[in-house]
Amino acid sequence: MSISTAFNSALSGLTAASRASALISDNIANALTPGYARRSLELVGDPLGNGVAVAGVRRHSDPVLVANRREADAALGHAETMERFHARLERVTGTVGDATSLVGRVSALESRLIEAASLPGSAVRLDAAVVAAADLATGLNEAAAEVQQARSDADREIARQVARLGTLLGEVVGMNRKIPALRSTGGDVSAMLDSRQALIDEINRIVPVNEVSRGRDAVALYTDGGAILLDGKAADLTFDETGMVAAHMTAGNGLLGSVRINGLPVTMRALVGGSLAAQFELRDRLGPEAQSDLDALARDLVERFQEPDLDPSQGPAAPGLFTDSGARFAGEAAGLAGRVSLNAALGNGESWRLRSGLGAAVPGPPGEARLLQGFVSALGAARQQPDTRLGSGAMSAADLASAVMSRAGQQAYEAQKALTRAGSERTEMQRLEMEQGVDTDAELQSLMQIEQVYGANARLLETLEKMMDQLLRI
Repeated sequence: MSISTAFNSALSGLTAASRASALISDNIANALTPGYARRSLELVGDPLGNGVAVAGVRRHSDPVLVANRREADAALGHAETMERFHARLERVTGTVGDATSLVGRVSALESRLIEAASLPGSAVRLDAAVVAAADLATGLNEAAAEVQQARSDADREIARQVARLGTLLGEVVGMNRKIPALRSTGGDVSAMLDSRQALIDEINRIVPVNEVSRGRDAVALYTDGGAILLDGKAADLTFDETGMVAAHMTAGNGLLGSVRINGLPVTMRALVGGSLAAQFELRDRLGPEAQSDLDALARDLVERFQEPDLDPSQGPAAPGLFTDSGARFAGEAAGLAGRVSLNAALGNGESWRLRSGLGAAVPGPPGEARLLQGFVSALGAARQQPDTRLGSGAMSAADLASAVMSRAGQQAYEAQKALTRAGSERTEMQRLEMEQGVDTDAELQSLMQIEQVYGANARLLETLEKMMDQLLRI
């Protein structure tokens, strides 16, 4: 071996050791960085026998583990959205022992009516019964308003997520172009691959995707339902935001927007899973179901007190104790919980009408309690419900309120369990992915070996320098 060959071999060894130590430092520094994949240096022997040459940097990533972790990410995003909605619904319907719950308000009304019936001449007790009835109507109004607000929020969130998807897809297209361009110049593309993976991870949380490799380091993205989001170029995603969603508005009657890909509407089966699908499920199914439950309770309350024989002072077309926006219920139940109100005849301090009749012109005898007793009986009577979603048997008003509240509580409990399960699965998938990532102990051992290689090459250069000095002195 000539001195020049030995010098080139030692110099190439120092260069490779320096590059390798820099990679190991990056690996250790990013051991806990999400989306970071371990790097290693690929070396080849110099064809001229002058040491080693750096062939490139290898990025270690297991596509199966990445796909499994992404599936868990999407499931967690879906579960988080469901849990937030059901917790929100449970708060407005109330829980057991809560005086402001729907059951608590019905029970309070029943108690105040019984107290008033025991002393019908007491204006204080009559006023308390009116307040309790108004409070029950207000509770239904507030619960219905919260459901519609949740649906409106979901509609706005859909618009935001669709816009974000478009931005992310555009960025992935940009990465698909930049990565091969950088690789062609001999640059290290590992950091750009990490960045692209982070972008795809964010897309996947919104809509679960399958990543397909294409030529020249490019990737294509397809949803689990088969929709093409990106293949060469990004799909054009649009959504018409509704703004404020009302009870009667559904996707079925065309009053709510849907996602369009390249101008064509897509079904939710094409976008199944992830946070976007959860928002559609909330807006189009869970919200209307919750509204339907509240409307059933409101309808029951209105119909109980508009029976023709209950209050002889009222005409056949007059509303009862509870009204549909001031009128008698006419059969349109959609959104009734938001419209139900106390009969205006009881306003302006005229609570005596609870005793004398809602249509009475003047107060009757102060000891007359038949109407109040009728109201108590009407509230506690077991009535068969036209909608069997909340139960098939005959129920009192308190039973029906309890069914609405129990349904909301059960759904909140199931959503919390699903969230816990999804969180555990995602944590496990992250752990498995990280186990295949950076092992700091192994990296430190490799660093010690590189230090030895660096030292050996440095000593060779030192020896060559002495040899050259000796030759020059001859």
